Amino acid sequence: MTEPQQAQRPRSNRRRNVLIALLVLALAVLLSLRWVSRPDQVARLTLDQLGQALGLEITASGTSQYRLRGAPMLVVRDLVVRQPGATKPLLTAQRAYLSLPWSTIRARGADLTITRIELDAPQLDLPALQAWQATRPPSEARVPTLTDGLQVLRGRVIGPGWSIEALDLQLPSLHPQRPVAAHLAGRYVRGDEGHIRVPFDLHAALTAPANAAGLGAVGAVGALTVETPGWRLPMQARLSGRVYRSEAGFRLERFEFGARARYVGGEVELPFAFGLAGDLGYRGGRLALEPLALDLRGQGLVPRLDARGRFALADAMTLQLGGTLARWPEAWPTLPPPLGQSAAPLPFELGYRGDSDLSGTTSLHLQREATRFDGRFHLPEVLEWMDATMGTPLPPLDGTLSTPRLEIAGAVLEGVEVEFDDGPAAP
Repeated sequence: MTEPQQAQRPRSNRRRNVLIALLVLALAVLLSLRWVSRPDQVARLTLDQLGQALGLEITASGTSQYRLRGAPMLVVRDLVVRQPGATKPLLTAQRAYLSLPWSTIRARGADLTITRIELDAPQLDLPALQAWQATRPPSEARVPTLTDGLQVLRGRVIGPGWSIEALDLQLPSLHPQRPVAAHLAGRYVRGDEGHIRVPFDLHAALTAPANAAGLGAVGAVGALTVETPGWRLPMQARLSGRVYRSEAGFRLERFEFGARARYVGGEVELPFAFGLAGDLGYRGGRLALEPLALDLRGQGLVPRLDARGRFALADAMTLQLGGTLARWPEAWPTLPPPLGQSAAPLPFELGYRGDSDLSGTTSLHLQREATRFDGRFHLPEVLEWMDATMGTPLPPLDGTLSTPRLEIAGAVLEGVEVEFDDGPAAP
């Protein structure tokens, strides 16, 4: 073989190797383009990586979309998020939309800036969420930045014995160190049969989501209505307080709630105003307002009173109040002398434990000097008595009245004890 032929062979081998490398690279590019052209595979990989980081199983069985040009965007449908091995998912959604800048992706968790989040028909199971949170290592909670906000449509939150239905939430933007405004509307439902419903439409504000002491001061104003099978209580309300969070719940310190309300039952409408104050907390399925201060201002059948006590709502409702009636309402049955002769405030104590529709037994204690009354009644029956135009002049209740002196129709009775019995009449 001549010397020029020997020099030509290495150059030929190099060209062949370069050509093979280019072909392999082109094949890899084509395969990559084919892979990224299938959004379902991109979504599956993304959700798998997110699930591994959070200790969750995240799947999406519906059609997916994604975009890499400009601001990366991912849309998944029929989203299911569950703790491994759990029977119930902690979150589902018909559609989930996420858009975030490249800087957030490159930061690998150091930057939590997100452009926008949208959730259509999400369902959040609160006990399942808390069970997953209990498995996570303790860490400082971080509030993300949402430059273009959050939207939730037709959402549902499930708690122990209650739920929030048809939840719509509009959050224009979110920044850890800036005030936040939001609009939320929905319907609170108590119990499986929904005997208590509270539709609401509120505008809310939060001063500083990442406040080191909690979530900052919160305020809300808007309309809500308490609905039961027998009566409604529409109101225009305003509330405020300072929110503190925990993995098991939250508390709202210096909570204040004021409303102009109207009781509507049958043909009866009773306008009144009231205010509540205290420390409101939710933990382990129990909502409590303790201590509680109540200020009620009404007319007609609605008394004017001030009271202190406590309130709790879990499997049952508990209410304890002690205070004074400013005066005996003229629309109530007239008290015989000497009870009705005094204009002094009338001390009272009220207690209730039972179903949240207030259908259980309420106890009432009244005392003025040496005269005292201890009674029991059922609120629905008293409300029916208030609605009735004809019937007994005395409300339906059981109890005992004791007084050292009582005047009836000009007669003076001493050492009196009267038993009230609202049971069925003897045949």
